Amino acid sequence: MADEGWIEASGEGDALVLHAGGQWRITEAAALDAKLGALRLPPAGHVRLDLGAIAALDTAGAWLVLRLERALAARGCVVTIANLAPDLKPLLRQVEKGPAEALPPPRRVNAVIAGIAAIGAGMIEFLRTAVGQLDFLGLVVLGLLRTLSRPGRVRFIALSTHMERAGVAALPIVGLLSFLVGMVTAFQGAQQLQRFGAEIFVVDLLGIGFLREMGVLLTAIIVAGRSGSAFTAEIGAMQVNEEIDAMTTLGLDPIEVLVLPRLFALLLMLPLLAFYADAMGLLGGAFLCWVSLDIPPPVFLNELHRALMPETFWLGLVKAPFFAGTIALVGCREGLQVTRSAESVGRHTTRSVVHSIFLVILLDAAFSIIFSWLNL
Repeated sequence: MADEGWIEASGEGDALVLHAGGQWRITEAAALDAKLGALRLPPAGHVRLDLGAIAALDTAGAWLVLRLERALAARGCVVTIANLAPDLKPLLRQVEKGPAEALPPPRRVNAVIAGIAAIGAGMIEFLRTAVGQLDFLGLVVLGLLRTLSRPGRVRFIALSTHMERAGVAALPIVGLLSFLVGMVTAFQGAQQLQRFGAEIFVVDLLGIGFLREMGVLLTAIIVAGRSGSAFTAEIGAMQVNEEIDAMTTLGLDPIEVLVLPRLFALLLMLPLLAFYADAMGLLGGAFLCWVSLDIPPPVFLNELHRALMPETFWLGLVKAPFFAGTIALVGCREGLQVTRSAESVGRHTTRSVVHSIFLVILLDAAFSIIFSWLNL
């Protein structure tokens, strides 16, 4: 009730008491107008407007209060306004000097026009985000060139810390999910291939699918949800506490201090995590083939060696640095965009995960098209 305006009627002796509270602002005007219209006003008598629970009042809310008072007075009621907060009384007195006109009814918006407007607003926001991300990429490239010109400026302690957090600490979840997805993929493939007596080709499906696509893509999505969101939350908390402003005042570059160590850490660790995910996915598939399809590990390895081309492994692994750079850049930029509120930290952390996963899948689709053009 504290966020939306409300009004309730009760009786005290011979008088009618109307209790009002919540937010009496223009955003609530339409709902309040409907609630006031539903009240059963007495033809005469004493009426007390108890405004003690009103938390916020603007000009529109004051107009509604005065319109109710004048409607009661026109019916012959004796109206008393009570318990209005002292800081709100000047606004009510100021509005009382104006003419007693009804608020215009809310304008009805055509649903089709509203939908088109929402799509346009979404496109504008998308373009604004894309331009901002390109601008941030330019800043990072400049910071990278300055750092490479003087390698002594690389912060190896921060780099090793982020490598441990983004890489080593992610091994359990990446390994477990890859193992399970490998088992599920092998099981689903076996369900279809058993109809044709071609269970052995489950190995081909699993090997090519995991090494080219699923291993690196699954790893990137896990890292985006785990490390990318952590980057945003960490930098966002520093933004809230004004630590980044203090860092800039001391002459330190936030790109060099905060962004580059995280970027380097993901560039180094994501390919290794993708390799680990490939191995665990194949292990999970091999385990299910052994248990469910009676394909022993030696036969599995021989068929895997026959099915895979030399470039199959590298076609999947070459995507990892691009995915890593995308996740790090989006996560760090969203963190730097945080304003000084806890709500902003949560909003930008969510945006970081959503945008990272979207861009990773978009990049994966682009790589698929390029590999198709190159007949790889």
